[in-house]
Amino acid sequence: MTQNVYDNPEFFEGYSQLGRSVEGLDGAAEWASIRALLPDLKGKRIADLGCGFGWFCRFAWDEGAASVVGFDVSDNMLARARATSNPAIVYEKADLEVLELPQASVDLVYSSLAFHYLKDLQALLRRVHAALAPDGQLVFSTEHPIYMAPAHPGWSKDADGRTTWPVNGYLDEGPRTTDWLAKGVVKQHRTLGTLINMLIGAGFTLQHVEEWGPSLEQVAAHPEWADERERPMFLIVSARK
Repeated sequence: MTQNVYDNPEFFEGYSQLGRSVEGLDGAAEWASIRALLPDLKGKRIADLGCGFGWFCRFAWDEGAASVVGFDVSDNMLARARATSNPAIVYEKADLEVLELPQASVDLVYSSLAFHYLKDLQALLRRVHAALAPDGQLVFSTEHPIYMAPAHPGWSKDADGRTTWPVNGYLDEGPRTTDWLAKGVVKQHRTLGTLINMLIGAGFTLQHVEEWGPSLEQVAAHPEWADERERPMFLIVSARK
């Protein structure tokens, strides 16, 4: 079963205070890049894998989606999503490791920052491919593999005071444990090549791959993000069946 850190009270309390939790999609710095990859959602059947507070589900419904189903393993997340959503949006508790969707039942599968928690991502991608209608689309973000293999304690700053980010065991794939919002959060590290080949192996045609970090304009507005330009934070992918 996927580690369910979001029902850890300490983690959930910290997560609830993040900008993306309080402000929704507009509070996620990478949202503009993701939105640019989305098709016209009007009339689309949509599944959101790891829906969290339901921000994207509500956005999709407001954009005219025919149906929206959000899946999440966390009771805390689902309770918050249901409390703030249109009753036409369906939320279901599900472990993405074993989630089954009917074949050709959706036009768009969306996922934000959930795939890096999954041990058997390859199996899920195959099931997602089967669940998509012909010419259906998968759009997702995940932590960038370089971001998940951070510098060991010997990291330093350069002459300009910027953080340098030597990676730690980048080619050693598998679980990585970090203390983020709570102790013992486990994420699954894979190289960029492995992730891309998983998509190809599942039958997808890649449309767009973006190694996302904040733009210079974003850094100007948020100087505290300057270090985040030293390595990509997120990987954003669009793929088609």
